[in-house]
Amino acid sequence: MVTTWEPMTTGLLQLPSGRLVRGRGLRHPLPPGQQPTFALYLLGRQPEPVAWDSRWVRWPDFRLPSDRAAAGEALREAWRRAETERVEVACGGGRGRTGTALACLAVLDGVPGHEAVAYVREHYSRHAVETPWQRRFVARFQ
Repeated sequence: MVTTWEPMTTGLLQLPSGRLVRGRGLRHPLPPGQQPTFALYLLGRQPEPVAWDSRWVRWPDFRLPSDRAAAGEALREAWRRAETERVEVACGGGRGRTGTALACLAVLDGVPGHEAVAYVREHYSRHAVETPWQRRFVARFQ
């Protein structure tokens, strides 16, 4: 059964394939409406439990994932699940780490690595991906 996001959902990024992923900052209240069925949380410490299926990637603010292989595996899972589920990607503010992860999902969806940051800035937030090392991470992501 397909349970994707409604098109007007706050923070939604539509990937070229049509997959929809919601980006969010956890310092902000949970938006009204649908809840995710799967979430990928990118934080320096383990997040609070949630009512939906979730996965945590240790990813300190303004940095890169502590375990890049585990992050890649988690991003691939989020991309696969976004085909039929409501997937949320979130960090504290919803810009740097979330934007970086969304750009990696765009790469998995066929956007060339050197264009993925611009894609996410155009379609999600102009403030997405905050540091030079986050941009390099996306450009090299496979």
